[in-house]
Amino acid sequence: MAKILVIDDEQNIRRSLKEIIEFEEHTVEEAVDGKEGLDKLKSGLFDAVFCDIKMPKLDGIEVLEQAQQNDIATPFVMISGHASISNAVDCIKNGAFDFIEKPLELNRVLVSLRNALNKKDLEEETQILRNKVKRIPKTQIIGDSKEITEIKTLIEKVA
Repeated sequence: MAKILVIDDEQNIRRSLKEIIEFEEHTVEEAVDGKEGLDKLKSGLFDAVFCDIKMPKLDGIEVLEQAQQNDIATPFVMISGHASISNAVDCIKNGAFDFIEKPLELNRVLVSLRNALNKKDLEEETQILRNKVKRIPKTQIIGDSKEITEIKTLIEKVA
């Protein structure tokens, strides 16, 4: 079960996203503007964020930029009722994972959520594997094929 943050100043959008996401058995927290959303991001761990672009106090792009400045690696799905190609490109260039236009389509939201969560899982798995590889001595031979076993035996005899 993932923890999702929905940041949008429109209550109907927050409610719709919450219902969709909770139906998929994830938990949802809501924020009514960019400032509240950024505060929640700084104080909690989220698996994905759905963030509107046009909001009071801080707009969605500012929230995205400040999250990155604070090393918050949570995938952002940006949403907008004022969508344009340049908005979408700007969001992706600024580090957003995806961009969805309003009105929201159920299947589009679900696919984007699933992909964002998969991305987060892959990034975490990659980091774990990198840490494991860093701990392996550079001279250690890994593997257990017939050829590798013969090389290990030969090295042990020589050493």
